[in-house]
Amino acid sequence: MFRSLLTSTSRFAGPARVGVQTRAFASAAKDYDLVVIGGGPGGYVAAIKAGQMGMKVACVEMRGSLGGTCLNVGCIPSKALLNASHYYYEAENHFKKMGIETTGLSVNFPQMMKAKQKAVGGLTKGIEGLFKKNKVDYVVGKGKITAAGTVTCELNTGGQEVLNAKNILIATGSEPATLAGLDVDEETIVTSTGALSLKEIPKSMVVIGGGVIGLEMGSVYSRLGSKVTVVEFLDGITPGIDKEIATAFMKILKKQKFKFKMGTKVTQAEKTAEGVVLTLEPAKGGETETMTADVVLVATGRRPYTDGLGLEELKIETERGMIKTDHQFATNVPGVFAIGDVIAGPMLAHKAEEEGIAAVENMAGKAGHVNYGAIPGVIYTHPEVATVGQTEEELKAAGVKYVVGKFPFMANSRARTNDDAEGLVKVLSDKATDRLLGMHIVGPNAGELIAEAVVALEYGASSEDIARTCHAHPTLSEAVKEACMSAYDKPIHF
Repeated sequence: MFRSLLTSTSRFAGPARVGVQTRAFASAAKDYDLVVIGGGPGGYVAAIKAGQMGMKVACVEMRGSLGGTCLNVGCIPSKALLNASHYYYEAENHFKKMGIETTGLSVNFPQMMKAKQKAVGGLTKGIEGLFKKNKVDYVVGKGKITAAGTVTCELNTGGQEVLNAKNILIATGSEPATLAGLDVDEETIVTSTGALSLKEIPKSMVVIGGGVIGLEMGSVYSRLGSKVTVVEFLDGITPGIDKEIATAFMKILKKQKFKFKMGTKVTQAEKTAEGVVLTLEPAKGGETETMTADVVLVATGRRPYTDGLGLEELKIETERGMIKTDHQFATNVPGVFAIGDVIAGPMLAHKAEEEGIAAVENMAGKAGHVNYGAIPGVIYTHPEVATVGQTEEELKAAGVKYVVGKFPFMANSRARTNDDAEGLVKVLSDKATDRLLGMHIVGPNAGELIAEAVVALEYGASSEDIARTCHAHPTLSEAVKEACMSAYDKPIHF
C-alpha cells in the first residue's frame, strides 16, 4: 500500500529534452541523472530500468528494506498467509472426500508467520542484488526534495546525504487510511500491517471495509478458525467491480461462513477486557447496536504517502492528496516526476511498475506509455476474483451497446475434476464490432486466467478471436474460450 536537458557529461546517452534549464551540480553532493524517492514496486523498478538505460541512478528508501508496502507488509506476505491458510482449509475440509485421510491436523501459527517472513526476506535481498547488477546506488534514509534538482536524505544511520539530480521521481506509495474514533494499536485494532503480524489466531475478527484488503485478510483468519464479520458502509462489497461478479463472490464467501453487515458504519471502538466493543449504526441513519471482537481490522482503503517530501515548499501541485502529473508523469515543477499510489489511478503494484518504466522511458525521450484500460485487478481469496476492462455498469452509463457472454466453471471439465468449480467467466464485447471491452472472473486461478484478456484488450482482439484460439484440454482456460464463444455465438459445453 514518484525534464530536463541532459548535458554531455551525463552517462545517459538519450536525446536531449527541451524547455528546462540545465544546472550546475554542487561539488559537495553526489550527482545523478535520476534520484528515485521510494523503493517500492514502482520506485525500484524505475531505478533498475534507469540503470539498464545507462543512467546514473540512486534510490532512496527509508524502510531499510526494499520492496515497499507490497513486499514488506502487503501483497507478498498476505499471499504467503493466503496460500498457507488455503492448504490448511483444504486439508481440513476437502481431503477426506478425495481419499486422503489426515489425523492430528493443527495450525502452527508461529511457524506460518516465520515462513511468511522468510519469503519476504528472500525477495528483499533479491532486489538489492538487482540494484548491484544494474549499478543502482541504494540510500537508506528518508528523502526530501529541498530544491529543484536536490534531494536531501536523513540517513537511518544518522547524518545527512545530499543528492543532486537532473530528474527526481517520487514513488513513495501509500499508507492505510484510518477512521476517526478508532485507536489503531496494531494489536487489537489493526490495519493490514498489524493483521500480518498477529501473535495468535483471534477467535473473532471484525473487518471494517468490504474491499480487497479486508476480504483477503478476512479469508486468512476465517480459514484458520476465526469468526469473521465484514462491516461495509456501502450496500455491496468490492466497489468498482462488475456487480454480477461481486454478487456471486459474496454468495461464495457466505458459504465460507463470512458474516456481512452491509450499509453500516462504525462510529466508535472501545477496548475492554472482553475485546473491542464496536458501536455501529445504519449508514443512512437509525438505531445503534454494538458488537464485540477480539481483533478489529480497519481496511477502509489507503491514502498517498507524501509527508515530509517538500511538496509544499516547492509548490508541487496536488489534488485530494494526490500529486498531479501530466501524461508523461511530470509534475508542474520541471524535473520532478511522480508515479504509483501518490498519483491518480488504482493503487496497484503492477500499475506502479508500468508507470515507473514509462516515466523513465519518457525521461529518455522515448514513448513511455501506460494503457489504463488494460490494467487487471485481482482479489486473492479462494476462489479468486479477477477483472480487466469495463464493467457492465460502466458500459450502460456510457451508452455503449454491448453483448454479454458467460460460462460457469461448473461446466468446465478441469474445474469439475479438481472439485473446485464455483464461479464463472463473464465477457463483455462491442455489439457492432465484437471487440472485447472487458472480462470479469470469479473462480479458480482467476488471477492467472485474466492475463489472456489483458493481452486481448491490448491488441484490440474480438471475443471471436479468443474463441477461435485453441486452448489446451482439460484446462481452466477453456472457460475463457467458452465465455467468448457465448459472446459471439454459442458455447459448446453449456
